[in-house]
Amino acid sequence: MSTAKDLFSHRKHWAHRFGTAPFLPTSRAEMDALGWDSCDVVVVTGDAYIDHPSFGMAIIGRLLEAQGFRVGIIAQPDWQTAEPFKVLGKPNLFFGVTGGNMDSMVNRYTSDRRLRHNDSYTPNDEGGKRPDRAAIVYSQRCREAYKDVPIVLGGIEASLRRIAHYDYWSDKVRRSVLVDAKADILLYGNAERAIVEVAHRAAAGEAPRAMQGIRGTAFLRDTVPEGWHVVDAAAAVEDGEALNPRRDEPEQTVVRLPSYEQVAADPVLYAQASRVLHQEANPGNARPMVQRHGDKELWLNPPPIPLTTPEMDGVFGLPYARGPHPSYGDARIPAWEMIRFSINIMRGCFGGCSFCSITEHEGRVIQSRSQDSILREIQEIRDKTKGFTGHISDLGGPTANMYRLACKDDAIQRTCRRPSCVYPDICKNLGTDHGPLIELYRKARAVKGVKKISIASGLRYDLAVKSPEYVKELVKHHVGGYLKIAPEHTEAGPLSKMMKPGIGAYDSFKRMFEQAAKEAGKKLYLIPYFIAAHPGTTDEDMMNLALWLKRNGFKADQVQTFLPSPMSVSAAMYHTGRNTLRPVRRFGGETVEAAKGLKQRRLHKAFLRYHDPENWPVLRDALKEMGRADLIGPGPQHLVPAWQPAGTGKGACARKGGGTPFFTQQAGAGRRRMPAGKGR
Repeated sequence: MSTAKDLFSHRKHWAHRFGTAPFLPTSRAEMDALGWDSCDVVVVTGDAYIDHPSFGMAIIGRLLEAQGFRVGIIAQPDWQTAEPFKVLGKPNLFFGVTGGNMDSMVNRYTSDRRLRHNDSYTPNDEGGKRPDRAAIVYSQRCREAYKDVPIVLGGIEASLRRIAHYDYWSDKVRRSVLVDAKADILLYGNAERAIVEVAHRAAAGEAPRAMQGIRGTAFLRDTVPEGWHVVDAAAAVEDGEALNPRRDEPEQTVVRLPSYEQVAADPVLYAQASRVLHQEANPGNARPMVQRHGDKELWLNPPPIPLTTPEMDGVFGLPYARGPHPSYGDARIPAWEMIRFSINIMRGCFGGCSFCSITEHEGRVIQSRSQDSILREIQEIRDKTKGFTGHISDLGGPTANMYRLACKDDAIQRTCRRPSCVYPDICKNLGTDHGPLIELYRKARAVKGVKKISIASGLRYDLAVKSPEYVKELVKHHVGGYLKIAPEHTEAGPLSKMMKPGIGAYDSFKRMFEQAAKEAGKKLYLIPYFIAAHPGTTDEDMMNLALWLKRNGFKADQVQTFLPSPMSVSAAMYHTGRNTLRPVRRFGGETVEAAKGLKQRRLHKAFLRYHDPENWPVLRDALKEMGRADLIGPGPQHLVPAWQPAGTGKGACARKGGGTPFFTQQAGAGRRRMPAGKGR
């Protein structure tokens, strides 16, 4: 992996003499109390301001403060006018704009495109405090407030919309968010390196719009500079050639993605652009990419160099107040309640699940904190966090058990272009030693004042079975009652499109888990999660999953219907009907069917809730159409009964005045724990 300048080695900006703020200011009165006449950077965010390393605005704000800059926060402003964006005055360097810890459209709408009435990142769980496409709207208002102040766009919404992308909510391909927001530069991924360099260069008088060599950034230029060798990704679709780098390829090579206009009009070219984007994701070998948008070239630099362990420790060791801003009073903020006693121990995920956006944002290289850093944070929670009773609710991150796992050979890692280290099988070059994680658990339990440590992050069970000692440690000390894991499906068709292991891997882990529970003298249960309507899933696949659930005695309460998040592999499959995990060809290549109509998507969801009488009428109709009426009846071998309880089903809905009788529960996008700092 390439090296990068240490994050904390820059010479501090002159304003460091003002010291550390108890909270980054959100008003002029707070600025006055700190002795500030202005802010160097103003961060605008769609989330409530919580000064904690699980929230992007806090990490970026505190990191810039540590570099000597004065940073203010405008949290969840009223976007109807530009006035709320002037509350802290004109920033000296730039506005930093983020939609928040979640994409604003995922935050505001369900997988059925229904408006949510709550928002976990808002005081009292109140909905409607951020606009649709918040990054664009906030940028527009910043420009109206101070038209000559540069705008630096970041956060997960910017990351997942950095090139032309399919937007599920409008059902069309949209331009890069950088173009629509009219921002000066876009930072994608965990943006610590990029934001620090942008800030110092801006302080030296350089315009962010002119900063063109920073990794992890996107910007607009008129043409591709002279001297660059251009590789055309669209041509590979037509001539059937692979797009892999050649040994004789010049160092200054840029990959040209099909233009916005091309991908908007041609699903095959969209599929190719998505495939190439994900191939150019390894910081060790990624080439820059360019995509034409009208008369401008959108230039995408290679991903940022991952943070080292000392840098991770530095970021998580910044002087956070570790709580919501005092202006919120006693208001309850669900996202804060969820993580206030949890600790993020690492970043990144090499699982590569097609439907997940973690890899697109945080990357595949695992970035781990040191044990000392994590243990210090446990002590800070014990000593500073109100309401702590001795229970640490999680030691995890994007996954529970990838801490310190990495490729065994740096040279191999630098050249690898596999989308996943664990699919279709665990790579022979991947280290799977859970020893450091076991040691961390034991040291964490020994911290004075800690009574219990739970593991709530998603467990990668195909990795866990490689370490029986880890499974025993987990079961004996860190699981209480049940453990949630995510096989996602039972059938090979959808699993191959998700890049998830077969259900046999779940069965192997289940046996190991139950044996460990027996040895520990505990009564424990596994709670599996599944996805309905993922691309590649047929009605028969969902029926077979429902039969598996019934045989194993599972009755899902909340279920998740596939939501095509921007820029994910699964979204590309959903939109184009092509399997982008394989070479994309104009004539040939693998096609993928996707449940797009509301009727079929609801049917797939109904199969997951086969036990709910409200779903029985639609399931009976579907089973008859599928030629599987043999599954209707009163016996244990049947999926649904032939009778209908009074007051349920279609008739009950009609008597209540219409509407849909099914699928009132929405699991949405919040099923998994949000990783710390995911919103940068």
